Amino acid sequence: MSLALRCRHAGISLACSLLLALARLPPTIEVHCAQEFNLNGGVRVRKLGLRMAAGDGEDSYASNSRIPKKAILEVRPLLQEATKEVYKSLPPGISTMVVADLGCSAGPNTLLFISGVMSTICDCVQQETDDDEHRGLELQFFLNDLPGNDFNLIFRSLEQIQSRAAKEEKTAAVPPYYVAGLPGSFYTRLFPCQSVHLFHSSFSLMWLSQVPEDLSNGTHLNEGNMYIGKATPPAVVKLFQEQFREDFALFLTLRYRELVCCGHMSEDILMHGDVARMWELLSEALQTLVRKGRVKQENMTSFNLPYYAPSLDEVRALVKQSRLFEVERSGLFEFSWDPEDDDSSSDTVFDCVGSGENVAKCIRAVIGPLIIDHFGEAILDELFQEYASIVTKHLMKGKAKYPVIVVSVKRAVH
Repeated sequence: MSLALRCRHAGISLACSLLLALARLPPTIEVHCAQEFNLNGGVRVRKLGLRMAAGDGEDSYASNSRIPKKAILEVRPLLQEATKEVYKSLPPGISTMVVADLGCSAGPNTLLFISGVMSTICDCVQQETDDDEHRGLELQFFLNDLPGNDFNLIFRSLEQIQSRAAKEEKTAAVPPYYVAGLPGSFYTRLFPCQSVHLFHSSFSLMWLSQVPEDLSNGTHLNEGNMYIGKATPPAVVKLFQEQFREDFALFLTLRYRELVCCGHMSEDILMHGDVARMWELLSEALQTLVRKGRVKQENMTSFNLPYYAPSLDEVRALVKQSRLFEVERSGLFEFSWDPEDDDSSSDTVFDCVGSGENVAKCIRAVIGPLIIDHFGEAILDELFQEYASIVTKHLMKGKAKYPVIVVSVKRAVH
């Protein structure tokens, strides 16, 4: 049985051990029910099945998550500011700072987040005087994702943080830190009231708690599309929007209850725009397989993503309407669809075939498990070969980019 990992110091936490025991579920197993608390403390059940491709092989999310890595590096200054503000606001005598990464997935990006927070705390500790109150501070990290996430890959990688810290000159300032897995949906309560100081979420909140109900039950149809495309009826667009608003409002309410007074939350979310076109091209690839008789039309029609990419105005408006948080900083940035393309100065794609293949590998790592669940594994290779070809043709028109929203909020004082 896996035990909670205490870095730099030996120790066992029973609660964390139980969490990690749950996290050892094989990555092919899904948990289809989760308790969800509403404002009045009630519970409702929602189906959950999203997970990234497990392991560290060629098709895994860990090997194809360079776009999220770019986002984490882009927003690092914002996260550093939030971390510093949380540290400075800790009341005298507080011995533990609790930090949670929501929708952590698996791979090196989780370690990038942890090391970033630790580095900022080290800087804060080094600036302290002997009279400061937090010299004995310990850090507790919780890594959250759905139970199907490959938590074991994360835990096997934690030694990288220890090795990196050992090589840094400021190692002596590194506070004791503890890392635990926390399987569960972030659309449920995850922590006791007012127990977390800093929340972080990257490339996660576009994923909805469920496909809009009137789509999943067939009341409305989004024929030929898995998301919002050019032919998507306005009524279906509204369903996606309403589901996001409901989920995001719930997310804010839950995190408000879990954050301490003056706690912070940093999040980056894919924004609408070229993202919709990316999914539309994957729908075209599926339609090609329908015409070849490899996929049944009814299966294509019934496949919809639990996904919605909002605008910055939508996010800011929902935060304001909640009256639970204050927006401290917000902004936009963008990256090429091709995870290997770091040239932001040019709108030209110099190797459309190579870029098309890179995009297909990236999207396969994200959505491959959902495709397998709905259509079966037999079509996977053929589908993404077709998708790579379609993306290649699309990129001949010019570079396509992911617009990304970044928002940093602080728990409101009432």
